[in-house]
Amino acid sequence: MSAVNDTKLKSVIFLLSGLPGHRDAHLWISIPFCFMYVISIVGNLVILFIVKTDPSLHEPMYIFLSMLAITDLGISITTIPTILGIYLFNSREISLDACLAQLFFIHLLQCTESSLLLLMAFDRFIAIRNPLRYASILTLPRIAKMGLVAVLRAMVIILPLPFLLKRFRYCQANVLFNSYCTHREVMTMACLDITVNIIYGLFTKLLTMGLDSLLIFLSYVMILKTVLSITSHKECLRALNTCVSHLCVLLLFYTPEISLTVIHSFGKGSYPLLQILLGYIALLLPPLMNPIVYSMKIKHLRL
Repeated sequence: MSAVNDTKLKSVIFLLSGLPGHRDAHLWISIPFCFMYVISIVGNLVILFIVKTDPSLHEPMYIFLSMLAITDLGISITTIPTILGIYLFNSREISLDACLAQLFFIHLLQCTESSLLLLMAFDRFIAIRNPLRYASILTLPRIAKMGLVAVLRAMVIILPLPFLLKRFRYCQANVLFNSYCTHREVMTMACLDITVNIIYGLFTKLLTMGLDSLLIFLSYVMILKTVLSITSHKECLRALNTCVSHLCVLLLFYTPEISLTVIHSFGKGSYPLLQILLGYIALLLPPLMNPIVYSMKIKHLRL
């Protein structure tokens, strides 16, 4: 009997959906998706190339930006196979193992990006609060350790998710609303009690994006307090101007994520099209816009 159950578990197939429409409509929809992916990948690769080849950019702010670009590249690469597979080739089927692998990397990279945004807020705080000791505090070895801790933290928190989903038997229709796999949606396909998954999913959100956003807010409170103590109006504006790009990136990352969380918590399955659109925005917009935002504000990154 156990062998039969194992066979059923391994043969589970999920059907991905995405935006409604016929095959011809999906071909047209694929055009903006292809465009966004090309811009995202090229933009982040250009940032990595410029930072690597220009010794004057081997500073904490640009190194953190390079880490962010690597994370954004990972998110784009992770979602390309299923999103473009649906709209270009009408390929909707995904196996359980492939689905679990995709959701693991999506959540891992999003958690890592949240940590990096926190580190970048800390970088701005040190640069404004103690500019004379900025380079001595944020040394290259220390930055490398901070980046490693961000990845390890995400790994420890996200790693249980696929194992919690792997233990289930799936007896529902197994049709996912999105064009990619997420923990929240896959667990609803299970025919067993998912209370543990719900609690752990909430725990991961609070421990990652919830805690990070709170610490980022506190960092900016201290930054604002420091800036307001500067007597020179010109220096005050210059200090605030160094934070504009980071604030824009924060809004791009956290706004759709918070909106999705609110809809999932209080919408109770309503507004499916809005959830799909917000999901695309949460995954595709930050990798697309982050290089554009920083290249507009930082002249060294302009070609």
